Order: sequence, then structure tokens, then C-alpha cells
Amino acid sequence: MINRNKKGIIFGTLAAISYGTNPLFALYLYLGGIRVNSVLFYRYAIAVILYALWIKLISKKSLKIPKKSILPLFILGLLFSGSSLALFMSFKYIDAGIACTILFIYPVIVAFIMHLFFREKINKTTIFSLILTTIGICLLYKGPNNTSINPKGIYVVLLSALLYALYIVGVKNIKSIKQIKSDILSFYVMLFGLFLYIFNLKFCTELQIINTPFLWLCAVGLAIIPTIISIETITLSIKLIGATKTALLGSLEPITALFFGVVLFNQHLDAKIILGIILVLFGVSLSILRKKIKAYFDKKV
Repeated sequence: MINRNKKGIIFGTLAAISYGTNPLFALYLYLGGIRVNSVLFYRYAIAVILYALWIKLISKKSLKIPKKSILPLFILGLLFSGSSLALFMSFKYIDAGIACTILFIYPVIVAFIMHLFFREKINKTTIFSLILTTIGICLLYKGPNNTSINPKGIYVVLLSALLYALYIVGVKNIKSIKQIKSDILSFYVMLFGLFLYIFNLKFCTELQIINTPFLWLCAVGLAIIPTIISIETITLSIKLIGATKTALLGSLEPITALFFGVVLFNQHLDAKIILGIILVLFGVSLSILRKKIKAYFDKKV
């Protein structure tokens, strides 16, 4: 019998690995000539349909929500989909693994937002984490053979991290959505997030039609694995082992993206990029595990 902790670790690992497959499906769709907004339209549209069927037919839950929750959910949907759009745009400019590593700084951004706007105390560990991640990103600025990585890609993925951080802060602090169950919340976030791509595609008049079975398979895979499976498993993991351990397991996301980028798409790594990735992951992990580390040393003293 698998205990609660092991279940949580398994779900957290599945969540991180599944989310790290974003580039696997997206890059094939790009190679097939499908542009960013169309890719994300298919991702969200298919996910919304499958999620609705799951909630209604399998979970047998109602999709009704309070009227006061509609506007906050709409804003959260735009933040979440805006983060997806920025991340997927960054794949055009920098290697997917590097992009996913930079995205992983969002927990540090969350800490600073909570400090600035909600008066949560900011600690030395968080400041040190920010310094480490900044150094790591600077190291990522230079690619193989000392060639410059496109700064536009770095700026765009930093925007993605900021939008995702704002989404997390919103979920944590908006009172009218705290009572909404996680799967219902996720459904409406994806539904309202879909409006961003409908608007960008001029109400689907510019939507590119997928015309091969393989690309349809990629689109469905994008909707299921890094979207539905990731959201569901990360929710289960948080319930079983808490947000701290789950966030730490999230370090597998960029590693997964790097693996697919290097193995399938011939993306390059060198010692400087590897060191930059390590610093970003270590800096964020240090921030996440601050309380655990402090409690450990307090016991020693």
C-alpha cells in the first residue's frame, strides 16, 4: 500500500514531467507551420471540451459558479493564458529548456509581490535566491560558442513568469474564488483564457487549420498531457504533501523540457548554460525550502 507521502511525490513528479512536455508538442506544431496563437487556441479549446466532459460525465459536478466570481475568474484566465502565450512565444527565440528554466523563477516573484502589496515579510533567503537566479539568467544570456541568446526571448519568458506569479497571487488572495473547487476553477480559467486567442486570431478568422493526423495528435497531446494531466496531478500533490514539496518537484519541469529539446530538436548545451540552469534551480529551491532549512539548523543549535 502506497502511503500518503509517496502518493504525493508520485503525483508531483507526474505534474512536473507532464508540464515539461510543452515544448515536445509545441515545437512539432511550429515545424508544421502552425503559429503561436493557433497552437494555443487548439490547446485551450480541446482542453476545455475534455475538461467539461470529465466534470459533467465522470465527476458528475455542476459547473455553476457565483456571479461575483465571474470577473475574477475572467482576469485569472487572461493572466494564465497570457503566461502561456509569452512562454510559447519565447520558444521562437531561445531554446525551450532554457525558457522553462527561466520561467521557474516565478516563486521568487510571488514572494516579492506578496511583500510589496500584501505586507508579507521578505527575508534574506529570498533576496539571496533572487541574486542567484539573476546570475543564472545572465549566464544563460550567452549561448554555445559565446553567441548571444536572443534577449527578446529572455524578456518574453520573464513576462510569462510575472503573469504566472500574478495568477498564483490572485488564486491565493481573491476571496470570491477561494471556495470554488480546484477542477471547476481550472475549467473556467482555461475557458476564459481561450478568449485571448480568439481575440488575437480576430475571432478565429485567422485560425490556421491543422491538416495532418500527426499535428492533430500533437494538439490533443498538448491539451491532455501538459494541461489537464499537469493541473490535476499538481492539485492532488499539493493536497497530499503540501505546496512546498510540490513546488520543489517542479524543478523537473525545465529538466524535462531540456531533455526533449536536446534529444529531439538538437538544441545545444554547454558548461555555462548548465551552470546557469543549476543556479536558477538552486536559487528557487532555496527560496522554497527556506523554512525547512531554518528548522533543520534550529534543531542543530
